[in-house]
Amino acid sequence: MIQNRLIPYSTRRSGGREARRNLRAAPLAEDLRPIRAGLEGGNFKPLDAAAVQAVDATVYQILEEIGLSQAPDSGVKYMTDAGAILGEDGRLRFPRGLVEDTLAKCARHITLHGQNPKHDLLLSGSRVHYGTAGAAVHVVDVAKNEYRESYLADIYDAARIVEQMDNIHFFQRPMVARDIPDPADLDFNTVYAAIKGTTKHVGVSFTEAEFMKPVFEMLHSVAGGEDKWRARPFVSNSNCFVVPPLRFATESCLVMEEAVHNGMPVLLLSAGQAGATAPASIAGAVAQALSEVIAGLIYVNAMKPGHPCICGTWPFVSDLRTGAMSGGSGEQGLLTAACAQMLQYYDLPGGAAAGMADAKMPDAQSGYEKGSTLVMAGLSGLNMVYEAAGMHASLLGFCLDSLIIDNDMLGQCLRCVRGIEVNEETLAVQVMKDICMGGPGHYLGHDQTINLMQTEYVYPAIADRSSPKEWEELGKPNLLEVARQRKEDILANSHPSHISDALDAELRARFKILL
Repeated sequence: MIQNRLIPYSTRRSGGREARRNLRAAPLAEDLRPIRAGLEGGNFKPLDAAAVQAVDATVYQILEEIGLSQAPDSGVKYMTDAGAILGEDGRLRFPRGLVEDTLAKCARHITLHGQNPKHDLLLSGSRVHYGTAGAAVHVVDVAKNEYRESYLADIYDAARIVEQMDNIHFFQRPMVARDIPDPADLDFNTVYAAIKGTTKHVGVSFTEAEFMKPVFEMLHSVAGGEDKWRARPFVSNSNCFVVPPLRFATESCLVMEEAVHNGMPVLLLSAGQAGATAPASIAGAVAQALSEVIAGLIYVNAMKPGHPCICGTWPFVSDLRTGAMSGGSGEQGLLTAACAQMLQYYDLPGGAAAGMADAKMPDAQSGYEKGSTLVMAGLSGLNMVYEAAGMHASLLGFCLDSLIIDNDMLGQCLRCVRGIEVNEETLAVQVMKDICMGGPGHYLGHDQTINLMQTEYVYPAIADRSSPKEWEELGKPNLLEVARQRKEDILANSHPSHISDALDAELRARFKILL
């Protein structure tokens, strides 16, 4: 129903430019902002109705006829007790009834918590959230035009920057701390650096299940007790529980079991590479990824019905000329969007990857690769868009400066996700009458224009929209240099204090903290 909410015409220009400047400077209530976490997408559907039905039928066929191999003994028992069939060839197969039962009872509309509740993310329907992820082994040094190894301090710095970026909604570990050789120390300190640097939801990985006990002890202390942790778990486990094609990853499955037992949400991550570990056809890669992730849902729900899981369909693209991954390709955008569409068909909370530029530096190639794949992911209504900021070289390099640039770019993507509101007020016939029939002949000073400046339009934080003359007068600002200055300012002046000094000292006395 069209609401009759007309904005009265004002013959006065409401202070002109100064009024508009003051209005833009005033903070907006969260529900009035033009973009925010959880905007609903879903308007881009790369699969037609017949294609969706064909993929769905193929998923059931894969699970029932091919199944998955190499589950750990504990997983075999959980799944066979639930109704899976262990064949003489060692493969677990999943009858249609078991798949349907799992899809009926698994958790939907889940919330990923932040340490600060204002950063809670509701994964429901086509609500979209952008964030980081990855396991890059290098940091991109823009000033020197080179790559260096990534360190623990880089993870902490990245978390501190993400804390300040409105359009990056969660922080999943984007780099590996190459300065920590011991895997147990690596797992623990990665979690510490992430939760110390940001109050947003954090995603992390673990090497082995036995390394997780001290991490949970730390998380209980930070949460204020195990009960409070279980009520609001602010860290999730990014878990590569399968090794495509269609094999369980034993160690990762044991990690997954430990996460479930300790109340930690799990990202069930299937990361096949089209043409290598997944079919070269886009449709086949989507069907295999969905099958693997649904097998993971069966596994988890056999252990604990309704445990919060994110369905991580992450099929990647190969450049079939070389076999190398091509994260910035148009095909990657289509793969991700098709996975999002299928996850909405099953009404499952899901995530996939976009924004993984092949470009080595934050340049024009990086911009078009990131922008095209990320806007497709958002328009498709993907709940969690991973790798959305900072990533280069198809997951091999991470750039702190790019976090600043990509935050602006994600603002543009989110505005596209929000779409266009059409009602009597926005169609503005009365406003046109006011302006054209005896009015000033332009809309610059109209109340509607003033009111919509902040609620309808998004303004970049660092991108340059000045005229060439103004640009010269401003000293010819360069986007990379502006981003670098903003990065340096955050790292010099932003020191998160949500973990108190007293608690931090207690943690350092109990655990081997290397940051």
